[in-house]
Amino acid sequence: MNSINNLVQPPERRATMQLKDGRQLAWSEWGPVDGIPVLFCTGAGMSGWLGFGASELPDLGLKLIAPDRPGVGLSDPHPNKTLSSWVDDTQEFIQANHLDNVLCVGFSQGAPFAFALAECNLVIALAIVSGQDELAHPRLKPLLHPDVERMITAVQLNPVEFEQHFAQMATPDGMWQLIISMSAECDRVLYESDVFCEAYQQALKEGFSQGAHPYARDLVNALSSWSMAVEDITVPVDLWYGALDTSTVHSPDFGATLALRLPNTTHTVDPKQGGSILWTRARDILVKLKSHFDVT
Repeated sequence: MNSINNLVQPPERRATMQLKDGRQLAWSEWGPVDGIPVLFCTGAGMSGWLGFGASELPDLGLKLIAPDRPGVGLSDPHPNKTLSSWVDDTQEFIQANHLDNVLCVGFSQGAPFAFALAECNLVIALAIVSGQDELAHPRLKPLLHPDVERMITAVQLNPVEFEQHFAQMATPDGMWQLIISMSAECDRVLYESDVFCEAYQQALKEGFSQGAHPYARDLVNALSSWSMAVEDITVPVDLWYGALDTSTVHSPDFGATLALRLPNTTHTVDPKQGGSILWTRARDILVKLKSHFDVT
């Protein structure tokens, strides 16, 4: 179990900055201070506390940066958070911190937020890992789990009512139980290990520290038809999925439809992995992502 628990480490550095509109943006970091920046768009309801691949970063010369999305963790809420406002905040963050040649990783619900950055060319390459697909896309409707299809319909009919409903019922413990219930056995072995469980629940506790509305808004943004067209993303995109992933809210075809829509992509479906592939194959994901920097 020690080898499993070595897959996660607490943040090495945490910092905040004030955005031009006065809001605070917070983030966590791992790896060398002068490393090539890798922005990490975290999963649903999570602060930046839970990173990945920390032990690999020094050797690869990478610095992992995990921002808290507005209203999540220590970042102040945005009055009308959208994928576009997330792009604006991130662009300001990149400029203020003088970051160049930024790479990006989007995990689970972080995928649409990562895609939005790529569509605006704020990053030079992107890895989507166990990523939530554009579940409202017509091609995916026949593949959706009935519960997910009902959620998509509810968002389309009345996004404000849907957001308010989820904000009233969502809690960090409830989110944790939902993740475990939707996870394959191979993922639960990792998620329920002592150190990993503590780190994941810490990220969720921080993520809900300002209430559930910021998570609910992220959920609406992710489940709606996306404001950007992934077909227009020209930077390299690596798709990583585990064939054993049983989550109904990642991708019903393990990224196959996404791969067809992206003009510059690689698509890996590991037959031995589940949704936790971000941690179990962290080095491979980071090496592949860095290879795009090496050819720029």
